Amino acid sequence: MRALSEDWAVYILKCADSSFYTGISTDVSRRIDEHNAGKGARYTRARLPVGLVYQESRPTRSDALQREAAIKAMSRAAKLDLISM
Repeated sequence: MRALSEDWAVYILKCADSSFYTGISTDVSRRIDEHNAGKGARYTRARLPVGLVYQESRPTRSDALQREAAIKAMSRAAKLDLISM
């Protein structure tokens, strides 16, 4: 069981085909390793390798899920603006 005080992160990966994948995790480094090992999301398995281009902390899983949904709803141009900040 995870500690309640453990921060969550929302992250954006750039895939080999230049598309973006957005996810959440409490351990982004481990999660990226999983993606690159083909054990991540189905979306990234066909677009390896992936690399981290953006990350932000959120205090709770609920906050992270809400932010993930907001980022996924963004246009590619808006995601590029977010990444370049």
